[in-house]
Amino acid sequence: MIVLVCLHALAALVAPAIMRLGRRGFLLLALAPASATVWTLAQTSQVFSSAPPTEVVTWIASLNLMFSFRLDPLAYLMALLVSGVGALVLVYCSPYFARHAQALPRFGAVFVAFAGAMFGLVTTDNTLALYVFWEATTVFSFLLIGHHFDRQTSRRAAHQAIIITTLGGLAMLGGIIILGTMPGGSYSISALVASPPPATGLLIAAIALVLCGAASKSALVPTHFWLPAAMAAPTPVSAYLHAAAMVKAGVYLVARLAPGFAQLGVWQAMVLGLGLATMLVGGYRALRQHDIKLLLAFGTISQLGMMIAIVGHGSRALMLAGLAMILAHALFKSALFLIVGVIDWSVGTRDLRELSGLARRMPVMAVAAGVASASMIGLPPLLGFLGKEAALEGLVAEAGAGHVRDIVVLAAFVVGSILTFAYGLRFFWGAFASKPGVETEPGHALSPLIQTSPVLLAAGAGLGLAPGIVDGYLAPATVAAPGEEGHLTLWGGIGLPLGLTLLIITLGSVMFWQRVRIEAFQQRLAVLPDPEETFRRSEQLLEDVAAAVTARTQRGSLPFYLATVIGTVMAAVLIAILVRTPQLGQVRLFDRPEQVPVAIVTIIAAVLAARSRRRLKAVLLLGVSGYGVALMYALHGAPDLTLTQVLVETVTLVVFILVLRRLPAYFSNRPLRTSRYFRGTLATFAGGVVALLGIIAVAGRTDVPVSANFPAEALNFGYGHNVVNVTLVDIRAWDTFGEISVVLVAATGVASLLFLRSRTGIVDRGRNRRSDTTAAVWDSRTLQAATVLHEATRAAAKKRADELAERGIALRQPGRGRTWLAGSITLAPRRRSVIFDVGSRLIFHTMVLLSLYLLFAGHNAPGGGFAGGLMAGTALIVRYLAAGRYELGETLPLNAGHVLGTGLALAAFAGLLPLFFGGTILQTTVFDFTVPIYGDIHIASALLFDIGVYVLVVGLVLDILRSLGAEIDRHAEIEGEDDSDALITDDAARADEVSP
Repeated sequence: MIVLVCLHALAALVAPAIMRLGRRGFLLLALAPASATVWTLAQTSQVFSSAPPTEVVTWIASLNLMFSFRLDPLAYLMALLVSGVGALVLVYCSPYFARHAQALPRFGAVFVAFAGAMFGLVTTDNTLALYVFWEATTVFSFLLIGHHFDRQTSRRAAHQAIIITTLGGLAMLGGIIILGTMPGGSYSISALVASPPPATGLLIAAIALVLCGAASKSALVPTHFWLPAAMAAPTPVSAYLHAAAMVKAGVYLVARLAPGFAQLGVWQAMVLGLGLATMLVGGYRALRQHDIKLLLAFGTISQLGMMIAIVGHGSRALMLAGLAMILAHALFKSALFLIVGVIDWSVGTRDLRELSGLARRMPVMAVAAGVASASMIGLPPLLGFLGKEAALEGLVAEAGAGHVRDIVVLAAFVVGSILTFAYGLRFFWGAFASKPGVETEPGHALSPLIQTSPVLLAAGAGLGLAPGIVDGYLAPATVAAPGEEGHLTLWGGIGLPLGLTLLIITLGSVMFWQRVRIEAFQQRLAVLPDPEETFRRSEQLLEDVAAAVTARTQRGSLPFYLATVIGTVMAAVLIAILVRTPQLGQVRLFDRPEQVPVAIVTIIAAVLAARSRRRLKAVLLLGVSGYGVALMYALHGAPDLTLTQVLVETVTLVVFILVLRRLPAYFSNRPLRTSRYFRGTLATFAGGVVALLGIIAVAGRTDVPVSANFPAEALNFGYGHNVVNVTLVDIRAWDTFGEISVVLVAATGVASLLFLRSRTGIVDRGRNRRSDTTAAVWDSRTLQAATVLHEATRAAAKKRADELAERGIALRQPGRGRTWLAGSITLAPRRRSVIFDVGSRLIFHTMVLLSLYLLFAGHNAPGGGFAGGLMAGTALIVRYLAAGRYELGETLPLNAGHVLGTGLALAAFAGLLPLFFGGTILQTTVFDFTVPIYGDIHIASALLFDIGVYVLVVGLVLDILRSLGAEIDRHAEIEGEDDSDALITDDAARADEVSP
């Protein structure tokens, strides 16, 4: 079963290539559902044994999430229907569509994918997997209904279908989760039915939610209106989705769960109430339709309600009748939809007022439609008659006990059957009868291939001639239902069921005879409001309310958003704290006296930062507060946290300052005093709640923390003494890998949003500054001054050398050495700092070596890949600040995105490496070997993971410097913010003043 689902998925993927063959590609695609049909038939003997075929693939065992499949008799019936009808409809598609029809490759792919999702839906035994397939059919049906996307009616129909069925599906998901997590519950469908949970309020809510999903999928009142609108889809879609497949999903779910939950009051109210109401509304609306496809659509609604009411009643006899009706309906209704497609394809209209004499011109289709219509209205000896007669016998038996409910159900079923008989005759008469004054001439000759599928499906009604065989295959699917066993028979003897059948035939014929008067009566009397119009108005009202709420809340104020989020979260936490009234225990204000002044300074810096009006001052004060937190870590004896906090604070401080260059020096006007008080109060409230939560969390601990075992586990499993680093790269390596993945995505996204010159990434270096469009301004103006200065300097140096030579002092001619800060020559002299230049030359290599030390020593001492990467990034920051954006390119002439990707790839490879040595993913593997002179070397595979983190952090800092540093510099040069005129004047003056 799993292989068959995957086969459908594969066929959907290759369908666009197959459809390059043209319409004949549908014949190849039909092999996918046909193979499912053949395989299902091959399993017949095992299906009806005591051990039906089962398959289980565990996905997430801790969540009981698994793909389990079970081909029992009910799944067997549904699998044959969805695969067999699907194969025949695909064969029908080949002659039906025009050679250059719209988007056939997409249509074929989605159709096959839908067939695979339906096969998985009816064979899975896990409720969560059922929901996955359920929603897959929703998405695929949306695409199929909206196939003609250039038509407004198709788009509207697809929109209605996906909104309604998705809402129902979400409700069903809630019920599934409740059923799976409640006491006595399970995610296994067979287990739920065999041993239902106790009948509590929780179970009632769960069943109600699940039935909401079934009702929306099978178009029950009040969501029934989406199905007639879906007739805007191509006719093959209607024949498959709305006759044999998707709408049957709700009926199947009710039939699957009825043996376990049919006795619940909420089940009886929803299944019987909605089912019978849908049956009557659909039959009533079908009597006044002129479009024969819409007539079948409303008839489908009526019969879906009928089937759900019968299979959901709960008795074994009615379950058998319901299964016979499901089988009959799938065959005759898909055949009738395909015949409507043939008529529309040949004649060009579906209006029964314009159709006449087609029985003579399409005799094969007329016979097939006659057989299918006779099965639909329940004439013997066809399959539809078997199901309807068995339902009448079962309902009469139930009503004989005197229950008002069963009497009402019987009466409604008889009325619904009368309506079915009337609109069934209306359909056949409207499609094929000769009408006075109307003559229809087919525009296309019918090919044998386009008639094959409807003829075969209509021939399925002949199964009514073998009631014993049908009974033998359907009865095993009813053994779980309570009550006496039912039977399918063509002759049940003289009794009330026979009398009711004669009444249905008589009154149905009378209604057809008086069809004109009935139609006129319906037009004068509007019994119910138009549900589709109600849906549209509800949507419009929802959009108006959403717009009004959005206008009040999404006002473009970041402080307002933050206040709303923080206030809501903190209020929710405080309410939870007050409700539980936890014990606070003994609270220690501090552990060491040194912590008090550090805390005071940190708090004062934070308060002053909030009150500051200058942006730079606020950033510096925030830095003081951050370094205070780092010092607090140090006082607590956490060197790793201290090191990381200091490095992060340093990099963050530089990033803030880089951004501030493009912002005004001062904040905007300070808010009103009341607003300031509100913000201060909110900040105090949030801080207090967080502090209280921390105290409660610490005081409420009753068990030994899991971290108590970390030192031993870090050494035994991670082969390191530094618990912090081993935790990051081994114990919780999955978390770390997820975090660095998020860092990569965020860095790439932010950099792209800020400045993006090229997809390949341009690295600014001194050698290519003349070809840089942004450097054109610099080259034409600033470089002029620099050239004047350098030429004057060389002239002065030559003059001094000549003077010394006259005195007999020879100077050593230096070679053409390399300028260490190569990018510094691109800066104007007034923008350079000699002290900073010299300092950078002295400390850069030391910082890089220190970063490597932190990287390699981090497994056993304070450090690690993150800290080492931040240190290397800080070294890059120093060089950038000393010599400008071209120096950044000279230092690391790599694309930042490539560096980020390399780091993530190294971390991923480190996670996979243990698999080659018998370990699991991200499990640390140790390598011991001896090197001459040095001695024994002990290396853990986690080091490679740490190297990946190191490279990724370096790439992150490089990305920040490129986007927020170098690119801002470039834009400033373009906008002329470098004061080039003053610079040239200043440089020229300096050149004039140069002396030997």
